[in-house]
Amino acid sequence: MIQMDASPARAAEPARDCPLCPRLVAFREQWRAAEPDWHNAPVPSFGPVDGRLLIVGLAPGLRGANRTGRPFTGDYAGELLYDTLIRYGFAAGKFEARPDDTLRLKDARLTNAVRCVPPENKPTTEEMRNCRPFLAATIAQLPNLGAIVALGKIAHDQVLAAHGEKLSHHKFAHGAVHRLGDVVLFDSYHCSRYNTNTGVLTPEMFRSVFAAVRAHVDTLP
Repeated sequence: MIQMDASPARAAEPARDCPLCPRLVAFREQWRAAEPDWHNAPVPSFGPVDGRLLIVGLAPGLRGANRTGRPFTGDYAGELLYDTLIRYGFAAGKFEARPDDTLRLKDARLTNAVRCVPPENKPTTEEMRNCRPFLAATIAQLPNLGAIVALGKIAHDQVLAAHGEKLSHHKFAHGAVHRLGDVVLFDSYHCSRYNTNTGVLTPEMFRSVFAAVRAHVDTLP
């Protein structure tokens, strides 16, 4: 059962000037002054709300989604992610790393556990807690949801917390699968440049997760 915190409001997307996290607000204002043409605001979810799959990342990249305003667009992680989504039928069109390309998601929606870019890509525990109601609302607004992919342990933990599940009952591991009521959670290492450059995650490992996701989604109504 989805657990909704009392605050902030139960909207699935934070306001452009969301005030909940002072450190992230200050960082946002710093980059608005330095790069006024960038998005520099909470990055909204992307994809249809009637999809059966939700993919949850960590947070927007500074020069990626924070710049372009679309999740995983403008940095390396998006190259592997969107190529994989196209490969397994969850996206169509051409990904050109900009929000006005022809890419569209199919039967899938993409979001982040933390919607604002954090310094050094490291949100604090409080920031993750502040943003969790938006994730819970995003999950709750998907009427056909049957599968979630968590990209990394933080996304995994936030999905579990949004469902009111104990972390100790569902250990994160690449390729692990967890039943959360009517939804199945699939774990993957994050598709960051660091993980791929160090060999923690290979394209084949990443694709194997989405092959399992595709097989599961194809069994859903």
